[in-house]
Amino acid sequence: MLGFLKQPVVVTAEINVNLVALTVMGLVNRLWALSYPRAVVFDEVYYGQFVSLYMKRIFFVDDSGPPFGHMLLAFGGYLGGFDGNFLWNRIGAAYQILVELHFSHCAAFGAALLILFENSLITQSRLMLLESVLIFFILLAILSYLKFYNLQKCSPFTAGWWFWLLLTGVACSCAVGVKYMGLFTYMLLLAIAGVHSWHLIGDQTLSNVSVLCHLLARGLALVVVPVAMYLFFFYVHLTLLYRSGPHDQIMTSAFQASLEGGLARITHGQPLEVAYGSQITLRNVLGKPMPCWLHSHKSTYPIRYENGRGSSHQQQVTCYPFKDVNNWWIVKDPGMQQLVVSNPPRPVRHGHIVQLVHGITTRYLNTHDVAAPLSPHSQEISCYIDYNISMPAQNLWRVEIVNRELDTDVWKTILSEVRFVHVNTSAVLKLSGASLPEWGYRQLEIIGEKLSKGYHQSMLWNVEEHRYGKSQEQKEREVELHSPTQADISKNLSFMARFTELQWKILTLKNEDTEHKYSSSPLDWITMDTNIAYWFHPISGAQIHLIGNVLTWASANVATLVYVCLFLWYLLRRRRKICDIPEDAWRLWVSAGGLCVGGWAVNYLPFFMMEKTLFLYHYLPALTFQILLIPVVLQHLTDHLCRSQLPKNAFSALMVAWFSSIYLVYRTFSPLTYGEPTLSAAELRALRWKDSWDILIRKH
Repeated sequence: MLGFLKQPVVVTAEINVNLVALTVMGLVNRLWALSYPRAVVFDEVYYGQFVSLYMKRIFFVDDSGPPFGHMLLAFGGYLGGFDGNFLWNRIGAAYQILVELHFSHCAAFGAALLILFENSLITQSRLMLLESVLIFFILLAILSYLKFYNLQKCSPFTAGWWFWLLLTGVACSCAVGVKYMGLFTYMLLLAIAGVHSWHLIGDQTLSNVSVLCHLLARGLALVVVPVAMYLFFFYVHLTLLYRSGPHDQIMTSAFQASLEGGLARITHGQPLEVAYGSQITLRNVLGKPMPCWLHSHKSTYPIRYENGRGSSHQQQVTCYPFKDVNNWWIVKDPGMQQLVVSNPPRPVRHGHIVQLVHGITTRYLNTHDVAAPLSPHSQEISCYIDYNISMPAQNLWRVEIVNRELDTDVWKTILSEVRFVHVNTSAVLKLSGASLPEWGYRQLEIIGEKLSKGYHQSMLWNVEEHRYGKSQEQKEREVELHSPTQADISKNLSFMARFTELQWKILTLKNEDTEHKYSSSPLDWITMDTNIAYWFHPISGAQIHLIGNVLTWASANVATLVYVCLFLWYLLRRRRKICDIPEDAWRLWVSAGGLCVGGWAVNYLPFFMMEKTLFLYHYLPALTFQILLIPVVLQHLTDHLCRSQLPKNAFSALMVAWFSSIYLVYRTFSPLTYGEPTLSAAELRALRWKDSWDILIRKH
């Protein structure tokens, strides 16, 4: 029996003590007193509103970027049981990257500590903001690519190789999906992958088939997967937000009609094909400076304007930014007198000549060789009135459908974007965007653009509300125009059409607030000459600021300068055939700098070309790459410039003092990072290390 007894199996597991320690420290300094303050902090005003709209399935548009980051915040709210009923209306894994770059664990541990004790990153990660999420996916993309690249040398096309390559593409798409700033790092990784692919093409040990497989794998993982995931983010976003909301008006009529409630409630089931006798409202496609509809009223243009120019004194035609019965027009056949739809209806097609009759006043849309009120280079648009002044009517318009489908050229409700070209003068009906004076009730000017080429959105119109006219008599027709539209036919937009429109709106929609108290220029970021007051308690004076660890920021700038100078020195010396460091150390120096300095540059320099309100938190992704560079430079100085033991010992002692100082600076500013403990006025003044910092002092 003893022969059948087996020796007990001893299972051993290696525990990385450094990694465990970093994890614990990270959880403590990020999660400590996380529920404080119980108030809305800075941009949580906006992100909280977006989370609430997700909970209620209400559509919105955020011009700051794609929806993935908002969906992550909303998912967290959903897991926490948030129902969206809160008014947000008042402000009240770096450790492994350096290892994969083949630097020491000591350097990687130092980089992790620098990030752990960076006050600005702590502040941003503890609040419902997106920069920390963005930085996470950026670092995940960098780490994944380095893992993949290191496996490329020994085990290509294995399961691990595919995992890290695909994870690189997924992380890149997530970074771009959180904020468009993620695109900078994505482009950097594509450039690095392009260089590595170029080296693969020149590798004579690989067959042509093998090279092709490598290129196809990278194209699939780094291009196709990110694009597909980016589209998927918007698909989920549009699927969740199916109800009409506060941002509907900036979208086209077709988009609005695809949402539940709002315009969809009015237009659902309208006649699809515009026919002679149709009663329609015409919305300008541009939607700037505000959405508006072609409009007329009984008031006429002044006989003479303030500058002495004369007008036709005919009925005003404007673009009105509100729903109104005076927005209704009747599509008339110039060869017939009737203003009702025949049976069967005769649809209007591309190239047909029509007259547009104002529904309430029965005047015809007209233009002539008279200067527009505010745009003297263009023609006046009026509703024709015969004042016996020898000015004949010129009210024929050619319908041009600019987005007509290949299989049909019929003018369609909501879907068709139409240009109206005046038959006599070839002028195009256009929104100038200028506001008329008091005599025009501050409504927007409509003009006839002469010799216009192309299809600018200001000259495109779509039918929003539509009914088939049934009343020939004017009084009966006025009653009909005041009544709701009737439902007959409906059609929804495809996902790609809605995605394209929403993507364009996000990219082109500009916030009117061009200045902010805490906005700053990119030049102010490097030396942290600015800060942002995120939250202030009105009674105790406790406050939270976005303010960095001054010593870390200064060290990052010095490390960047030292790296650039050393790189240029080595490069110049190598040109003279003098190699100061071994070849493998040079390659490591170049690759680390290309990643860290390159990551800093692509995440910082583009802001100099942006015309938008900028804040200090825009610099945090670039700062993260700079922090990774600090241990790289320190290890290089230790390994290659401190050649004897004495300088190495002195350098080590200096590093201990430096890390201790960084921790002391972190502790000094932690009351502004966590919002507690409350500091006295004297203590707050002592933290104002720079005159440009706005530390709030409560006045008694």
